[in-house]
Amino acid sequence: MSAVRCAKRLKAEGIDCSAFYLGEYVDTEDKVRENLDAKRAVIEAFAANGLDVHVSVDPTQLGCSIDWDAGCERIERLADHMSETIQGGAGSHCLMLDMEDSSVTERTIALHDRLTAQGRQMALTLQAYLKRSRRDVEAMIGQGATVRLVKGAFVAGPDIGYVSQGEIKENYRSLIDLMLSSKARKSGFSPVFATHDHRLHAYAIECARENGWRQGDYGFEMLYGARDDVARQLAASGEAIRLYLPFGEDWWPYAMRRIGENPRSLFLLLRGLIGR
Repeated sequence: MSAVRCAKRLKAEGIDCSAFYLGEYVDTEDKVRENLDAKRAVIEAFAANGLDVHVSVDPTQLGCSIDWDAGCERIERLADHMSETIQGGAGSHCLMLDMEDSSVTERTIALHDRLTAQGRQMALTLQAYLKRSRRDVEAMIGQGATVRLVKGAFVAGPDIGYVSQGEIKENYRSLIDLMLSSKARKSGFSPVFATHDHRLHAYAIECARENGWRQGDYGFEMLYGARDDVARQLAASGEAIRLYLPFGEDWWPYAMRRIGENPRSLFLLLRGLIGR
């Protein structure tokens, strides 16, 4: 599996990975089964090779756009399969719920909260472009959860979202302040900042130092192939860095969303997508 080979190479450089099998908003049961089988396989392969079993999943990949409850049951089974596979082994293991468009935000958070309360190793992605994200972050801090903060690749009206890139970046900084507050540190909250913006990296590092965070208790994430030089610099300076590894055949919808977020991403995406 190409994702495993890539993850092992990066691990030797001090860089971890989050595996993502491509395929979003599926509308057939055959595709749902394919996605589920692929995610189960990558869990087993990463565990067998001594890698962090850190797997990202979109709810609509596993059928939530067909039947929400049935899709949630599949995610629950996948989380159980991960626990059975790693058997309490060392590493930073979790099933990371990716966040899709705003129509499923509330239900995705509710799914995370339910599975976490049941003892499953879950993490949640929140989006800086949504105005609601501040209260969502505050709730996750109260739980001592693991949250990956992204800018967001979707579009929403000004009633629920920030529209300009300047507004989104400003809110991202505000959420960095919240996620790296002393209150968050004391709660056991684990923040992850998913951005390629080196200025936001520097801002987060300075904020962490001011509030008593140790390196490794927070982290950064970027897309594999986009700014690997920056990833290596972060790793070399002692920061925790994880690269998002998209693999598989169904890359076009994913690429279009990333390009919509940043049109300059086209070349980097084509270079970064693996396993085709």
